[in-house]
Amino acid sequence: MKIVVPQWMQPLYDAHHFAPAVIDGDHLRCSGMIGMRPDLSVVEEPREQFTQAFENLRGLLSETGLAFADVVDITSYHVGLQQHVQTFSDVKDEFVAAPYPAWTAVGVTELAMPGALVEIQIIARMR
Repeated sequence: MKIVVPQWMQPLYDAHHFAPAVIDGDHLRCSGMIGMRPDLSVVEEPREQFTQAFENLRGLLSETGLAFADVVDITSYHVGLQQHVQTFSDVKDEFVAAPYPAWTAVGVTELAMPGALVEIQIIARMR
């Protein structure tokens, strides 16, 4: 197993002892990504927060030479799922194109970072 830690996520790795992603055989397995800025503050507006989460995932994928076209599975955890699912889906479709990966959306009561509305976990196939 090889860990993937983008430079801006090193403080999270050091403080919370988790890898943002690992290469496990033929797959990149990403920990849940929240819509936070490099200074670790969470974006407040929902659409912008969802966009930031996907941008963060794009950066994580690019660390290993991958793109959203390599993603085979998405699991998203939502505070206020019914309230935000359409907006989230619209943002997702700006990043993920057909053929679409598997996607599971789960409603939760809270996430680890205060103010976070979504946490997105992905699995991508290595090239």
